[in-house]
Amino acid sequence: MAKSAQKVTLSPSRDITFDKLVLSQSNVRRIKAGISVEELAEDIARRGLLQSLSVRPVLADDGTETGKFEIPAGGRRFQALSLLVKQKRLAKTTPIPCIVLDANSTILAADVSLAENMQRAALHPLDQFRAFVALREKGQGDEEIAAAFFVTPQVVKQRLKLAAVAPALLELYAEDEMTLEQLMAFTVNPDHERQVQVWEAIRSSWNKEPYQIRRMLTETSVRASDRRAVFVGVEAYEAAGGTLLHDLFQGDDGGWLEDPALLDRLVSEKLQAEAEAIATEGWKWIEVSLDLPYGYSHGLRRLSGDPAPMTDDEGAAHAKLLAEYRALEEEYEGQDEFPEEIDARLGDLEVAMEKLEARPLIFVAEDIARAGAFVTLDRDGELAVYRGFVRPEDEPRQDADVHSGEQAADGQGVELSTGSKVDGIGHGTVITSAVQVLGANMPDDEDDGAFKPLPERLIMELTAHRTLALREAVGRSPDVALTLLLLKLVGAP
Repeated sequence: MAKSAQKVTLSPSRDITFDKLVLSQSNVRRIKAGISVEELAEDIARRGLLQSLSVRPVLADDGTETGKFEIPAGGRRFQALSLLVKQKRLAKTTPIPCIVLDANSTILAADVSLAENMQRAALHPLDQFRAFVALREKGQGDEEIAAAFFVTPQVVKQRLKLAAVAPALLELYAEDEMTLEQLMAFTVNPDHERQVQVWEAIRSSWNKEPYQIRRMLTETSVRASDRRAVFVGVEAYEAAGGTLLHDLFQGDDGGWLEDPALLDRLVSEKLQAEAEAIATEGWKWIEVSLDLPYGYSHGLRRLSGDPAPMTDDEGAAHAKLLAEYRALEEEYEGQDEFPEEIDARLGDLEVAMEKLEARPLIFVAEDIARAGAFVTLDRDGELAVYRGFVRPEDEPRQDADVHSGEQAADGQGVELSTGSKVDGIGHGTVITSAVQVLGANMPDDEDDGAFKPLPERLIMELTAHRTLALREAVGRSPDVALTLLLLKLVGAP
């Protein structure tokens, strides 16, 4: 005969006035966690008590009920209610909804407290995201949502950022087929099709780390810390219609520029504008290049100009910096090392003085008329101009018949402008460029022969391989290694 299922009896619920409730010593929660009692009190004041307290009658020594009720489960809610009573925002006689447990039950009060705290499940991040989206659609802003749920606006933005993930990937996350860190990595690029492509490419791979996902999603983009982006400026890039990718879940170093073609065009235009401004100095030719090739000045004579003197204001500023530098050195002269803040200040003073001491060179007008300059970017994205180079064919000769309108020399790349075409450029200045983007509209036969500098990333990789090869070669030749060490120690040239 089948045994009938035991009937389940639930504890009754009733309202008990606050002044009859006391916190049970059997409550297992001792360490503060989650939102504070103050925040919980504010939430109760706003929404009301969302969950009843679990209470037991307090028995006297003879086993009779005293009229008081202890709270084994719901201690933080009771503390929040106590705070509201203390603030006179809640009356002591206010009825509190409670679940009344049997005082003679064999289940211990500590058992009830432990079960309530351990059996609760935290809200899934995806459910939190969907709830925030629903609130946003009802007109609430990020700040309002954050204030209502006692989280920072950044947390709200991060959860809402999950809306940028393809629905198919959200479902995979809901089924625990990917981690939250992997899901967050996909938010860096809003292209759903590309997100799915990346996941399909790595789902069976051994490397499914979040950084790998971010790298694949941004491999066609340019970091905001790239020297080209620094030179143009993110503001100018966005003003030209460019878009940025951002990662709200970790530092992204300014983000990624999503349109490299637009960035390259802006770089070439700005370099061209700088070259045209320099051309007004009267140089015969100017070469513009994002990366100057190795040996770019080979065979050219460098003019030796005179450093421009400092102006009165620059001289006064330099003297002030130098006085502060020497005063700090004298103050900490007897110490083994400078304090961190003093050392940093000395470094700032050195940089400022070096900037003032790096004087531009002044050249003779006759030399300028036959010489040229190179315009490029340094590794930090700053404009770098190298003036005063004379080509062999421009060296002064007695039998030379120099015409003011003829071109100085054949340069690398595409001729952008001449003195007859650009207003304000004197002496027939010829500006040529080896920036790859400017050669994009060249005929195929000319473009194939134009010089194209190696990408910076490739140069770095080749340099690293060369260094490793040299280390390997020296390691296999102890005699050569010893000789090199001795040369280094004795300071041989």
